[in-house]
Amino acid sequence: MDYSIESSTADNLQTECLIIGVFENRQLPKMATALNQQYNNLIDTLIEQGDISGKNAETLWLNYFPEHPIKRILLVGFGQADKIDRKSFRKALAAAAKALKSSKLKSATAALTDIDVPQSDNTWKIRQIIEVFNDTLYQYDVTKNIEDNKITLQHLKILADNETLSTAEKGLQQGLAIARGMDLTKQLADLPGNICTPSYLAQQAELLAERFENLDVEILEESHMEALGMGALLSVTRGSRQPAKLITLNYRGASPETRPIVLVGKGLTFDAGGISLKPGAGMDEMKYDMCGGATVLGTLQAAAELQLPLNIIGLVPSSENMPDGDANKPGDVLTSMSGKTIEVLNTDAEGRLILCDTLTYAAKFNPEVVIDLATLTGACLVALGRVPSGLLGNDDALCEDLIQASEVACDSLWRLPLWEEYQELLNSNFADIANIGGRDAGTITAACFLSRFTEDYRWAHLDIAGTAWRTGQEKGATGRPLPLLTQYLLNRANA
Repeated sequence: MDYSIESSTADNLQTECLIIGVFENRQLPKMATALNQQYNNLIDTLIEQGDISGKNAETLWLNYFPEHPIKRILLVGFGQADKIDRKSFRKALAAAAKALKSSKLKSATAALTDIDVPQSDNTWKIRQIIEVFNDTLYQYDVTKNIEDNKITLQHLKILADNETLSTAEKGLQQGLAIARGMDLTKQLADLPGNICTPSYLAQQAELLAERFENLDVEILEESHMEALGMGALLSVTRGSRQPAKLITLNYRGASPETRPIVLVGKGLTFDAGGISLKPGAGMDEMKYDMCGGATVLGTLQAAAELQLPLNIIGLVPSSENMPDGDANKPGDVLTSMSGKTIEVLNTDAEGRLILCDTLTYAAKFNPEVVIDLATLTGACLVALGRVPSGLLGNDDALCEDLIQASEVACDSLWRLPLWEEYQELLNSNFADIANIGGRDAGTITAACFLSRFTEDYRWAHLDIAGTAWRTGQEKGATGRPLPLLTQYLLNRANA
């Protein structure tokens, strides 16, 4: 899908399809009003027939414009003009993209930057147009023949007036980087586990590093992890025939003295639960247990494309969690890289085992902050559903920065407490810590476990178990929380 900025006016615009907004009570925004006058109030006439009221996410095709350079118009409802916010703006964009997705059009032009969205400039609006359209029009095709149902739309032009061209180009650049990062994230996550193994994920990281001069990669093999004492991480991979990999991507956008932002992404390319075997129903979706790792790769790609003036380290511990005679057993006691011993009460709580050693390893980079993201707990889905990701951390300022970034990116977070009382639920009679804390507060106790390995730096944890993929008929990766992380990095770059 190609995106570009167009500065044409209504009197010389030529397009297969023009997308314009309409408010409730059938009011038209600035661009649509100018076009309506050019067309002798034809749009007003069609709207007055009552087929669209302007409610948010309503759409209406206007298909007949004889002797005009615009072949058809897609009207999109934005609701009441004085009640538009960021989320309702994106909801209307998604409705427009969905209408185009089922059409046979090859190109379209969006005249939507004149919709006023509070606290949001032209750069933000153009970025959102690209993000939302690209997300809606994404198609997985690696292992499926989609020729008969392939989306025909290939090019979207975005109208901007001459006075805002510089901010429009900035929005285009940001939108493309985020959209491409989300594409990479979703493509990796949607691949089946027999293709996207830990070795495959490592190869993709190597290919990514080849594309950018200031992006380096290092892959730690199991022998290296053993030498480092990563007993927790290695215990998870013992039941698999696929060797574990610890991927390190190093983006150098600032001076070497600048302390890096470290992103840690859980990379379980398939999670059967180990000896504590998961139920068969829905187990296919456990290929998505590497969405955190895929998001780290996508975010590093976006940062490199934007050439952000930051140093960023991406760490992706990758393995499988399978049942086997050599796999972890409930009751086993492991020794982590930190020296802390861990009693395994449930082998399906394996994500925190590969993360805890990686979080210990992260300290070697002298990080300014560490942010981990993981499809860690089903409890987060129960608590928050599929709207926000869970946020926990040991630093209020870092958590607030992430929340502010999430609001701008429309990639929601909800902070949960990390109180000392919850730590007691991880007590073990046989080790320094148990890997689960029982049925109560599962998302919180998982973060409490990780917090034991992050005491030397500022840290935040994103539980994306409810937001990293969709289930049911629309099953597929979402690419979240890449928009949030990229916005956080943009904010840091602009600070």
